[in-house]
Amino acid sequence: MAEITWKRTGELLRKLFEILKQHPDGLKASNALEQLASAVEMTPHEKGMYEGNGNSTRRFEKIVRFATIDCVKAGWLVKHKGTWVITNEGISAYEKIKDPESFYREAVRLYHKWKAQNQGTTVKNTDKNIEEATLEGSNSVTFEQAEEQAWAEVEKFLKSMNPYEFQDLVADLLKGMGYFVSWISPPGKDSGVDIIAHPDPLGTQVPRLKVQVKRHADAKVDRQTVQSFISTIGDDDAGLFVATSGFTKDAEEHARSQERRMVMLIDWEKFFELWIQFQHKLDDNARRKFPITPIYFLTPNS
Repeated sequence: MAEITWKRTGELLRKLFEILKQHPDGLKASNALEQLASAVEMTPHEKGMYEGNGNSTRRFEKIVRFATIDCVKAGWLVKHKGTWVITNEGISAYEKIKDPESFYREAVRLYHKWKAQNQGTTVKNTDKNIEEATLEGSNSVTFEQAEEQAWAEVEKFLKSMNPYEFQDLVADLLKGMGYFVSWISPPGKDSGVDIIAHPDPLGTQVPRLKVQVKRHADAKVDRQTVQSFISTIGDDDAGLFVATSGFTKDAEEHARSQERRMVMLIDWEKFFELWIQFQHKLDDNARRKFPITPIYFLTPNS
């Protein structure tokens, strides 16, 4: 008798979706799996370890991670830089298909439909052996875990930096992007503007760029804080608000609605993308402050 069944996998997926429904903005994969493990009674088999690719992982995580691949291709789940977000289609499927086994079988059916449309394969018999399929999908799961770990380490590094060190890092990025930084706020009272930069060396061209930098670990910047920053932006200015913790939806909407004031909101992910894009234009000192190295993987075909 198989240790991993359609019904059991469906039960785990439905409980995972129940957890994700409570986090519409998404949940870190590690946190989602931790909450799931606390919410269910694992079988002895699930508590055991899976040995493969030179490392060991609890079977529970492997089973769930592999099953979510089907959910992603079904359009029920989105994975972005280590964060899992349930989609409207996923919520609809969760509410419509109550039976756990039927829930998972439908995800698998939609996965094979996606594969047939995108990779030109024929739809296979979806009545597969879950145990064997989980082992076959181990490369995809290992790739996913490596990607999550990389993003988690980058996020932790940026959010744990000294606030003034991160402020200097933002100034370094602006220089790499071609701006001329004329002023960086010294340690002390926050005046609402941390960096001033110009598009030309003499500072005679517009717009002048005013930058506020917030190095927070968790709390998102709210609308009131963004509104206060916008009040410092003059007619010939543009505003850039960089916050490692990101912004509330209300704050983002307020920034987008501005008609007379130009303001851009940057979270840690966007900052990192810009750093990668302009890394070749940064000086050696800047690159030493935030050392990153590209590592290439063969992307699993799934």
